[in-house]
Amino acid sequence: MTKNIHKYEEVTLHTEHIFKGRIISLQVDDVRLPNGETAKREIVKHPGAVAVLAIHNNKMIVVEQFRKPLEKSQVEIPAGKLDPGEEPHIAAIRELQEETGYVTESVSHLSSFYTSPGFADEILHLYVADQLTVGSVNLDEDEFVDCEAITLEEAKQYIREGRISDAKTITAVYAWQVYKLTGSFE
Repeated sequence: MTKNIHKYEEVTLHTEHIFKGRIISLQVDDVRLPNGETAKREIVKHPGAVAVLAIHNNKMIVVEQFRKPLEKSQVEIPAGKLDPGEEPHIAAIRELQEETGYVTESVSHLSSFYTSPGFADEILHLYVADQLTVGSVNLDEDEFVDCEAITLEEAKQYIREGRISDAKTITAVYAWQVYKLTGSFE
C-alpha cells in the first residue's frame, strides 16, 4: 500500500539530532522538496503546552514574569508544558493552580493551535475556567511571577502597551471579548 503524499509534502531523507534539553530538542532534517530538490529544515521539538483563560469576578487572571528570550517582563495567562503522558485538561488545571493559586474542578477546551509551525511542532491547548476558588500558589523553583486580576479593558490596554504580546494571551483576550459580546466562546 502506498502512502498518499500531499503535493507540498517534504519527505525526510535524514535527521541529525543537534540538542536535547529539559524542554525542547533541536534537529536538522534533510528533506526532498516537491520539485525533487533537497533542503535543510531546522526543527524544534516540544512536548506541547496548555494555557488557561481563567475568569474570576469578571476579571482575567494573569501572571507577570520575566521572559529571557525577550529580555523583558510579560503579562500572560497561566500556561505551562505538558508532562509526559499528561492529558491537556489535567495539565491546564494543574498549571492554573501552580502559577496563580486558583483552583478549579474543570476546564473547557477553546482551541488548540501550533505556536510557530515554521520551525517548531509545539501545540498549545487553550482552555477556559470560570468556576474558581482561591487556593495556594505552588511555583516551580525557577519560577518567579506576580499574579493579578485584570478587566477586559485593562487587558486590551496591556496589548496596546506591549505588556501583553504573546499569541496565547492575545487569543484569550479576544475570545473573552467575543464571549462578553455574544455569551458564547464559539
